[in-house]
Formats: sequence, C-alpha cells, structure tokens
Amino acid sequence: MIATLEKQRLVDFNIVAKTVANELKETAIERDRQGGTPGYEVRLLREAGLLPLTVPDAYGGAGASWVDAMQVIKTIAKGDAATAQLYAYHLLLAATPSLSGTPQQAEQAYRETAQKHLFWANTINVRDTRLSINPRDDHFRLNGVKSFSTGAAVADRIIGTAITSNNPVPVLFVLPTDRPGLAYNHDWQVMGQRRTASGSFTFTQVIVEPDEILGPPENPDGAAATFLGINGLLSLSHIFLGIAEAAFEEAQEYTCSQTQAWLTSTVDKAVEDPFLQRNYGQLWANLQGANALVERVAKQVQAAWDKGDTLTHEERGEVAIAAADAKVISSNVALEITNRMIEIMGASSKATKYGFDRYWRDLRTLSLHDPLDYKLQEIGNWVLNGEAPMPSPYA
Repeated sequence: MIATLEKQRLVDFNIVAKTVANELKETAIERDRQGGTPGYEVRLLREAGLLPLTVPDAYGGAGASWVDAMQVIKTIAKGDAATAQLYAYHLLLAATPSLSGTPQQAEQAYRETAQKHLFWANTINVRDTRLSINPRDDHFRLNGVKSFSTGAAVADRIIGTAITSNNPVPVLFVLPTDRPGLAYNHDWQVMGQRRTASGSFTFTQVIVEPDEILGPPENPDGAAATFLGINGLLSLSHIFLGIAEAAFEEAQEYTCSQTQAWLTSTVDKAVEDPFLQRNYGQLWANLQGANALVERVAKQVQAAWDKGDTLTHEERGEVAIAAADAKVISSNVALEITNRMIEIMGASSKATKYGFDRYWRDLRTLSLHDPLDYKLQEIGNWVLNGEAPMPSPYA
C-alpha cells in the first residue's frame, strides 16, 4: 500500500499519481463490471496523501498549483476514469468555499481538508430543482431529492444547492455526510463511469446551520467568484486526454503484440501495414495537438486564478473561451481514439476479457456532462460578436 506523504510539496505528485493509477488499473475492468460505490477508490486517494493537494500550504496543504493538479488528474484517468472524475470534483469542491464562501468558511474548509484528509463531493446540479431549503427556528431544513450527486455516497463533506419556497435563486450549502436525514438512493445504473456513484440523494428534514450556508464572498460581484465552472471544464479536458492516452497505449501494445497482418496486405506483420501506420500516425498527431492546447490553457487558467479579486470580467471571459476550446478539442480527439481503437486492433480485440470498450463508454458518458454543441455556440458567439459566455457551473 502507498505510504501517506508527510510533506507532499517536496515530492513529485505525478509519481504518486502514477502509482495510484497503476493500482487502479489492475482492478479497473472488474470494478467497472461490478459498479457500486467507490469506497476503495477514495481510500486509495486518501492513503496516497492526494486529498489536500491544492490546499494552500498556509493551511497545512500541499499548495500545488492547478497546473500540477490537472496533470495528477490526467494521470489518474489513465488508470481509471471514474476515480479521476471523483478526484477532480473533490479538488474543485474543496476550493469552492474560497470562491463562494466567507474568508472564515474558506479557511475552515482548507484546514479541515488538510488535517483530516477530507473527501469532498457534491449535490449541486442546478438543473434539478426538487431540493428545497427553508428556515426553521434558528436553522434551516432541507427536503427533497437531488440527482447527479457524484461521489456524495462516500464523501466526508458535500456541497449542494437548494431553492427556497419563494426564491428560485439556488442557495449553496456545505454539510457533513453523517448529518441525519441524508440517504443515497443507489440508482446510478449507466453504461460508463459506473463507479462514480453519481445517483440521487434524498434529504428528509436535514438540518443546515446558518454558518453552513456558503457566502457571501468578500467580492460577490467579482469575476473570481464565478471561476469554478472554468476549472471544471479544464478538469474534464484532462480526464478526456487521460482516457485517450490510456486507450492509445493499449491499442498500440495490442497491435504490436497480437494483431495479425490482413491476408491481402502483402506484409508479414501488422505493424508494417501502411494503412495501420497511417491510422496510428493520424491519431498520434491529433493527440499531441490536443495535449499541447490543454497544457497551454491550464497555464492560462492558473494565471487567471492567481489574480484573485483583481480578475476582470473581460479576463474571465477570455479564459472561459480558452477552457471551452480545450474541452471541445480534447473530447473530439478522445472520442475518435476510443471509437477507432477496436477497428485498428482487429476483430479479436473485441473479446470482453480485454475490456477495451470501457474507454469509449467512460468517455462517451462523461463527455455528455454538458452539450458540446453549446460549447461550440459559445465559442462562435465570442468569435463573431465578442460576447463571453454567462458564468455558470458549465462555463
């Protein structure tokens, strides 16, 4: 088992991530087939010391940049895309109080994450308005259902949204998951990302204390307060490319070791087939281009994050478009690789023992997080009219 790292800032986090990814990959096919809740995966991340990765060192965390964190996410995705999604969301949510909360809430979230190695998850889904929050004496009560609660079944803390009876504007709250009245419905039955436990939660008279309502931040009208969606796009792009790289490497190894030359190809080995060479060349070139773009955007996002409250809305718009660019290109390239890999490996590669289909199933499932057409529309509107996308959890 991986030893907990006492001083993470002194190590190469990607080495730790590779060890985690390799361990995940050993059981990825079996866990994908079983589905269920990801207790093992979260325990692995915790024992590896990766949960406080982006917590500032002033609060006892590793103080890693988002550029470094995204590489860790990508590396984990090469071993198991579901765990990478859980981990990416954890990092985003642990930082949410620093964007949407008061300074006291931000400090508490960071310190507790570092000291207790908390795992964060969400019941945010703003499109699902079935969860209500209303005052009751000196506190609030939550009642209703929330879908797409990724990782909440195994989390220590959840961040969610609910609406009041007289105001449709979502209220953002943070809760410990041992609060009475919380129940996971075990209804995540999907074709991919099966171990993210992204099903629904039922809330029955769940108490929320006043200081568990997040915010307002010091500058609620500032651009920085709406930054979470941009980091979300960037994390998805890195997961997509992690899946794509893993799929490409699997296909390459299989082709070199097992694919047979086609009977009319006039070559002795499949790797000598010019058509296969052309296919691999095209996929490789596309993958290198996508990686270069996403790495550049990660640095742009980090620079915007570092501006804090000095970030302007115009600057936010520019980085939001850059993050959308990264999501479009990374998802298209990853879809092409995970779709075509079976074709170029040959008929025998379809055997279920290999589990090659999970790459496409995971990628296709996660790529639907928000419609690609609307990302392209936002980019086109920016190009033609100079209009930035409205801040949202998806932009």
